[in-house]
Amino acid sequence: MMPKQGDYDLDAIVKRFPDSSDTMLIDTRLTDEPEASCRVFRIYRDVPAHYHATCDEYLLVIAGRGTIFMGDSGPIEVTPGRLVFFKKGTVHGLTVLEHPFAFLAIDTPRRDPKDITFVNPADGTPETFIATRNLY
Repeated sequence: MMPKQGDYDLDAIVKRFPDSSDTMLIDTRLTDEPEASCRVFRIYRDVPAHYHATCDEYLLVIAGRGTIFMGDSGPIEVTPGRLVFFKKGTVHGLTVLEHPFAFLAIDTPRRDPKDITFVNPADGTPETFIATRNLY
């Protein structure tokens, strides 16, 4: 059961992520309601072109540095404090430039962990994409 309210130390959560992962990302859910979910996730290796079919995403960089492309845009360098947004179905991908590379993500409505489609199916599956851990 998710709390009705919360106070989260994002820096402390980022420090609790392990140094390595078998998946591209690890996330921890701060809220998990049907209308929206809020997560912190760390990216461990570059994430190939993919999209989510059921939700819009708001991503705020909270640690590290990398690039993101969304739709037809070229890569945009993102650092802490940078917010990116895209609608469901938008193809996007990420490249890690400095670890730990972590985001605060708000998905509307809630993103099911299996909601990922790689443009090239050989690039991954929901199981190789993300693992969820309770880190707070």
